[in-house]
Amino acid sequence: MSFSFNAAEVFQTAVEIEKNGLDFYTKASQAMSDPDMKELFASLAKDEVAHKKRFENILSDLPEELKRPTVSDPDGEVDLYIRALAGQHVFGPGDRPAIDPENLGTIEDVLKLAIQFEKDSVIFYLNMQENTSEGKAREIVTILVNEELRHVRRLSLKLNRCPSDVKACLINWPKS
Repeated sequence: MSFSFNAAEVFQTAVEIEKNGLDFYTKASQAMSDPDMKELFASLAKDEVAHKKRFENILSDLPEELKRPTVSDPDGEVDLYIRALAGQHVFGPGDRPAIDPENLGTIEDVLKLAIQFEKDSVIFYLNMQENTSEGKAREIVTILVNEELRHVRRLSLKLNRCPSDVKACLINWPKS
């Protein structure tokens, strides 16, 4: 079955990805002993809250024509397909990340995973955009890509400029 996603489906998936990012960045901030890293991850968590809210607002404001199903889907396969795509994301679906943060031992590990998360988000959104109906829906998805690209740049700069002794600092993950 070939799918063409409507904007509502794309933004609902984006909301779920942002929730997962928020959870990770909150835990990462709590785990950091370095004040600069603690602030970075707290700031990223705050951004994820803003992104989630922005995407929820866009979702609620979408015109009806961008919410209409693009295929006949009596068995709910589009929703299952979207969840499967989101489930392949680094942070995975719901409260169960695809990569357990507690297996990340150093600040460098966390920064690299965060960069990968943001890159995966960009790839995911571009994939969704490619499979989204032409017109306004495709334009709206560009918002998602730009938000995540800002995070990639910020994290990459932090990783490249971070002193080796800070990168090597061990992480004390909070217990869930």
